[in-house]
Amino acid sequence: MNSIDPGRKPLAYKNERFLDSDDARPLRILAEYLEPMHAFNRARICDTIVFFGSARLAADGPLGIYYDAARELARQVTTWSKNLPSHAHRYVVCTGGGGGIMEAANRGASEAGGRTIGLNIGLPHEQRPNPYITRELTFEFHYFFMRKLWFAHLARALVVFPGGFGTLDELTEILTLTQTRKIDRQIPIVLYGSSYWNEVINFDALVRHGMIDRDDLALFRFADDPATALALLQTGIAAEVEEATPAIAHSRTSHG
Repeated sequence: MNSIDPGRKPLAYKNERFLDSDDARPLRILAEYLEPMHAFNRARICDTIVFFGSARLAADGPLGIYYDAARELARQVTTWSKNLPSHAHRYVVCTGGGGGIMEAANRGASEAGGRTIGLNIGLPHEQRPNPYITRELTFEFHYFFMRKLWFAHLARALVVFPGGFGTLDELTEILTLTQTRKIDRQIPIVLYGSSYWNEVINFDALVRHGMIDRDDLALFRFADDPATALALLQTGIAAEVEEATPAIAHSRTSHG
């Protein structure tokens, strides 16, 4: 019977003290890229519909109407996607994995009998994985930038519900990548709740001050009900739906 020498130093990739060190940070970053890719390949997931929005919007709160809308829209998206003829799981609902709007979207997709993704990130307070995410598609991130990479890498469309700093960060990240054509495709972006978004962001002022072009306002559309949002999403990705062999998206650079 073989015995292990308790005094023997562990292999580097099994040395937890080393893996948690500053020197091993590149390995941790790479792992947050490779683990999701491995899981998505196994699950045959090539494209997603991403839902962004506040973790603080509760179903029974004063803005519960947005929770209900996200739940219903995710249910409709999943029902539609499940009826598409494909060998892959198309247009899977993906969220940041937490509560509020994220929970609502994962919940609606789960209630429609579909798989649903949660890209969770460890935060001091409200961010905990919600119970509606498909188990094998639940991911935990430490690095915001790797989490946002996976939002953008698979996204074929984006729905942004009312939210705070995190939601604004995620929205402007995708808008910037689309505006600068760093993503090699057009991503339909739907801002849900026109009164909220037009109050929080003065888009016309950005044009007036020369910060964006007026044509940049065409990068997104508004919706105030799930049916309109679904129609905008379906119209925006109509050409891609016909792809027989969908593939993971890539950036415009030759290096991917």
